[in-house]
Amino acid sequence: MPHPLDAAAVRAWCGLALEALGRERERIDAINVYPVADGDTGTNLYLTLESATRAVEAAFDGHASTGTAPALADAIGAMAHGALIGARGNSGTILAQLLRGMTEVLATGDEPADGLADALRRALRRAAASTYEAVAHPVEGTVLTVATAAAEAAERATGDAATVARAAHDGARTALKATPGQLAVLGRAGVVDAGGCGLVALLGALADALSGEVSSAPVTVRADAPLPEAGGREATGHEADGCADADEGGPAFEVIYLLEADDSAVARLRTRLDGLGDSLVVVGGDGLWNVHVHVDDAGAAVEAGIEAGRPYRIRITHFGGATRTKEPELAARAVVAVVPGAGLAGLCADAGATTVSVRPGEPPASGELVQAIRQAHAREVMLLPNDPELRHTAAAAAEQARTEGVRVALIPTRSAVQGIAALAVHEPDRSFDEDVVAMTAAAGATRYAELAVAERQSWTMAGVCQAGDILGLIDGDVAVIGSGLAATAMTVLDRMLSAGGEMVTLVLGADIPASLAQRLEAHVRERHLAVDTVVYEGGQHAAPLLIGVE
Repeated sequence: MPHPLDAAAVRAWCGLALEALGRERERIDAINVYPVADGDTGTNLYLTLESATRAVEAAFDGHASTGTAPALADAIGAMAHGALIGARGNSGTILAQLLRGMTEVLATGDEPADGLADALRRALRRAAASTYEAVAHPVEGTVLTVATAAAEAAERATGDAATVARAAHDGARTALKATPGQLAVLGRAGVVDAGGCGLVALLGALADALSGEVSSAPVTVRADAPLPEAGGREATGHEADGCADADEGGPAFEVIYLLEADDSAVARLRTRLDGLGDSLVVVGGDGLWNVHVHVDDAGAAVEAGIEAGRPYRIRITHFGGATRTKEPELAARAVVAVVPGAGLAGLCADAGATTVSVRPGEPPASGELVQAIRQAHAREVMLLPNDPELRHTAAAAAEQARTEGVRVALIPTRSAVQGIAALAVHEPDRSFDEDVVAMTAAAGATRYAELAVAERQSWTMAGVCQAGDILGLIDGDVAVIGSGLAATAMTVLDRMLSAGGEMVTLVLGADIPASLAQRLEAHVRERHLAVDTVVYEGGQHAAPLLIGVE
């Protein structure tokens, strides 16, 4: 029995689509050959839609607490926002833009005068057009082509919203089968576009949600054959659906972040990032954007975001080599590090680590760490949580990765400066156990401190602090309460170096002037002979000052 296009239908759509992508995830991963193959299109789509589904459920829960029900605008808006903040890879970023395009039409607050069927036609048309706006260099034979065909089929359909959705699904399936003839790399591999497969599954779920009839038609991934088994993948490498620059070599890093910025700043950012790399996709609006690009200089991509606005949830993935080929070998060993700031993310990425950037108060879930381990694309992984509060989350992620065949060592780093010390001694050519011992020893030999600003009056190990006081935390406990950043930092350094030390590491937050680092370096030289000092820029979201003593 057909259902109206309302909030309940959006909720049902999310559930059915998540179920469909869960079934097809590994098989969609297996056909990911364009433009670089990392076998993660299905996974990225699933994780993006999972974030969208959580947002829709949160909208329903919020209304239930007040005894009301969400409107269509509330549900579709939540779905688009959840996809935007949780988008993974190019495929997830494009999916977020498709949903945003639909939202621009459906989230008007009232049922359209021309009826929900015609509103759905216009929503699908806007969704397809918006993807071409988001991708820097669109290519046909990709998910973009499939989305356009779905919109055109919906335009021709007559009847209710369920009929329109089914027509869009059928049009997408037909277009998907044609993609090997439109894109040479797909034709050579004998597969259809992976991102297009995901969109077909999504539209099939929409048609099922509106019609009340579950379709049994499978998603076709080969032009002339059923889905391959997960183990029979054509190629592996990093996915970037719908983008140009499908050469066998390419940039070394994938950089993804959320960005708070105005439209004019984002326009300039697009131009700058387009000159830095390829596979550029920027989606969003109304002050919140999701940025995805492949570059050789990850730090420059992050700095461009800082100049444009406020980037956060920064994820930098190293492709594992200077070139990206269709059949890359798994790296022998990789490092995954959780870092609190753009500067540290760039520093660790330049050292070859896959990074998971965190924002204060928003620790990563175990699923994010598992995905980072997968993206490291290595047989062995050293996981650096860099926070004592993440030990259980990191342990759960490590255990999950081990069930997938990855040998993971959880290095007990409790601070970013311990992570820097561990990364500095990482040597992939020695045995796994020797590397674990060396990295663990380097982290353990590094005392760590952090300067923070007290938010309210409170009792501490060092006495009572007042709001606005500078707190010096050594090894996690408040040891110094001061009124000035420089004086408190010097006191903390003296206490830490009283037990000896050879190297001081200073990590400056975004608002800390370089002159403070110079004062602290001079203090160390004058008071503590034969102790070297190294300074790094932590960037936004890092603490005002992190200190490490080795």
